[in-house]
Amino acid sequence: MGSLSPEAKKKRAQTMEWVYELFPRMKERRAGRRDDERREQQMAAIGRGLMALPKVLMFDEPSLGLSRSSSRRSRDRETDQPGGVTVMLVEQNVRHVAMCDRAYVLEERPGRLEGTGKDLMADPHVKEAYLGI
Repeated sequence: MGSLSPEAKKKRAQTMEWVYELFPRMKERRAGRRDDERREQQMAAIGRGLMALPKVLMFDEPSLGLSRSSSRRSRDRETDQPGGVTVMLVEQNVRHVAMCDRAYVLEERPGRLEGTGKDLMADPHVKEAYLGI
């Protein structure tokens, strides 16, 4: 599901393998019973979105409900999706910010923190306030 546009249909098999690399559990479950577990629903929703080969994909807390290994695998992968994709990510798990080309920290205090994900991960305030370092 999700690969309905002509371009996405052409690359369906390649994109499906890429999604299965991100979420091996989905490959295991492709012919079997689906669980109603939150993490499997989240993997299916993310995979369905990626199958469309969108130019922009927006996620709100995608790591919520994913297992640590699935979350880490999706976070650590380079964006080698067939066709490429720009991702707008709203995430409370600050460790996901390292992969971002542009990141913003929204706080109640005046001012705002912004920069590359790596820059924000190196920021002393972010380390103390959000990573406990």
